[in-house]
Amino acid sequence: MNRPLNLLSLAVLLLTAGACSKAPPSGAPGGAVGGREIPVIAEALQFERERVRIEAVGTSRARLSAELFAPTAGEVVAVNFEPGQAVSKGDVLVQLDADKEQLAVRLAELQLEDAERLYDRYQRSADSGAVLPTTLDEARTAMETRRVELERARIALADRSIEAVFAGYVGNTDLDPGDRIDTNTLVTTLDDRSSLFVSFDVPEAFFGELAVGDEVHLKTWNDTGQDAAGVIVDIGSRVDPNDRTFVVRARVDNKNDRLRPGMSFRVTVDVEGELYAVISETALQWGADGAYVYTIVDGTAARVPVQIVQRREGLVLVDSDLADGAVIVVEGTQSIRDGAPVNLEVRRATGGSTASTVLD
Repeated sequence: MNRPLNLLSLAVLLLTAGACSKAPPSGAPGGAVGGREIPVIAEALQFERERVRIEAVGTSRARLSAELFAPTAGEVVAVNFEPGQAVSKGDVLVQLDADKEQLAVRLAELQLEDAERLYDRYQRSADSGAVLPTTLDEARTAMETRRVELERARIALADRSIEAVFAGYVGNTDLDPGDRIDTNTLVTTLDDRSSLFVSFDVPEAFFGELAVGDEVHLKTWNDTGQDAAGVIVDIGSRVDPNDRTFVVRARVDNKNDRLRPGMSFRVTVDVEGELYAVISETALQWGADGAYVYTIVDGTAARVPVQIVQRREGLVLVDSDLADGAVIVVEGTQSIRDGAPVNLEVRRATGGSTASTVLD
């Protein structure tokens, strides 16, 4: 009875050993059964520059801006403009009483004519010896003096007219004919707003990253939210030690006259940094040692550690040892392990996004 029982036990043991020899060894790469390739989707790696978006609040001023004051005191006899009116260079905006100045110019003209006649007479007689050289010199000096006096009288007369010093738009005024003003009285303002200068503060961390000629994007804060494009024209030469910022100024075209001096703008500047690998978010994996991705080398998956530099919409910029053109697994990462054979389907890379990190 014992012998048949031993033979049966031996047969069971042999069958069990044979079944075990056909099972894959524990810990086989990727858990692939019998070396079966795991299907994955991958894309070719691309590189892009890090983009940081600087946002700031800017304040505008006209390309040319002036506050007009009277050069002399007097009575207003005419106000020749309306607030907001476009004027040309040299247009008389306000006229002061000028009767005395006109008489002074006329008198200076007569005195100059008399001095010129006397000098001309002496000069014709000088060759005959009838006029001493000293007398001729005195006549010449008197004539030049009269010319200076006439020029001074003309300047005093010109000061009675307050003119536009450049073409632009005048502002409000409180003057009326009959008012008396002096040199401290503000007549009006004048702005050439064909273009505006917008000044804004940038954190010192970006000093050296911006350059004259770089483009900026501007948007008004009102309900219409008008967009405008600008170009940096100058950059401050020092950093404010109080708030650790420096001033940047951009010029904005305003030929359509939509914008006004004094407006505030939301200013956006995109700054490009170093070149980094860009991958899809789905390719990024996390382990005990940090972030990593799977790349395909000779038909097998290889784990490569990466360090996140910047996140974008659907993309991640990473710092790693990956080379340009490397094939990165973007779908199927949950089924593979380091060294697992894969059945590869390569799709087009997803780089090229213009999204960027926002800094306040």
